[in-house]
Amino acid sequence: MNKFSGKLCSAETWGTGRAVSRIPRVQGGGTHRAGQAAFGNMCRGGRMFSPTKIWRKWHRKVNVSQRRYATASALAASAIPALVMARGHKSDEIGEVPLVISDAMEGLQKTSNAVALLKKFGAYADVEKVKDSKKLRCGKGKMRNRRFTQRRGPLVVYANDNGVTKAFRNIPGVELCSVDRLNLLQLSPGGHLGRFCIWTQSAFEKLDATFGTYTTPSKVKSGFNLPYAMMTNPDLTRIINSDEVQSVCKDKKDGSKRAALKKNPLKNYGVMVKLNPAAASAKRHAVLKQTRDVAAKAALVEKKRKGTAKATKKELAEKKAVKKIGKEWAAKAMAQSDEQLFLGGQ
Repeated sequence: MNKFSGKLCSAETWGTGRAVSRIPRVQGGGTHRAGQAAFGNMCRGGRMFSPTKIWRKWHRKVNVSQRRYATASALAASAIPALVMARGHKSDEIGEVPLVISDAMEGLQKTSNAVALLKKFGAYADVEKVKDSKKLRCGKGKMRNRRFTQRRGPLVVYANDNGVTKAFRNIPGVELCSVDRLNLLQLSPGGHLGRFCIWTQSAFEKLDATFGTYTTPSKVKSGFNLPYAMMTNPDLTRIINSDEVQSVCKDKKDGSKRAALKKNPLKNYGVMVKLNPAAASAKRHAVLKQTRDVAAKAALVEKKRKGTAKATKKELAEKKAVKKIGKEWAAKAMAQSDEQLFLGGQ
């Protein structure tokens, strides 16, 4: 990125006192651009905030032994058909994995000859898969020189470049790599093991000298041997069920009982009776007492309900009598008052 990006215009602040912000503004007149704010990250055409610096820590150092171990593991994974197919490569028509071709492949000069070679060995189906996978990238990467995305195809590993790079470089998805400079990013793109590799015979024979064997150290990488596997046969189920292991194992014991679960006597009545035989009679007495108490309470409630009903009848009778007496007294009082009024009027 250019360090002057966003700052390629003559802009200067107007200062205070003009009722505008103090951001630098483009000088001049006669155009829309004159007087517009510039330079700031919030401005149109301005610089970005906190631009990335070239002295950023772009790379991470990894131990040489770890890098060699990873490369050897990626090479081993490329020779396992299951991993190659799991990674998505079309290897149904291929005779064997890894695919090793004679050194005549290194002398190819034309792309048409390279395509014919891939079709002959059944590897061109992987190239067609790459062609079909080409799609437009999502996001702003379309504007940053990476407009399309596509899958990875075969990796061609050669020992001597006699024109093989020119023959294969224009085929979609096909990558090339020298056996002396095997790239881990090409052997396992995205950290996914199982890249489909096409080897020339001389390149394949050069691997022992480059990485060594279990017994012979490498001639190129000082003191490096191929890493030993933790287990010769990782299929544990097959090992355990084999006749050799089962013949040594003891037979299953008959009549063996599982340890009884410990139960809480405060929650489990059966366990409490085993520990305390008197618990049964105590519980029985408690149940009988509860039954008697419930019956007694029900009888008491019924008795009080009947007594309340009788009392209610008596109160109604008294109220009715009082009401009758009150009516009679009121009638008598009215008669007396009428009589007094009559006499007074005379």
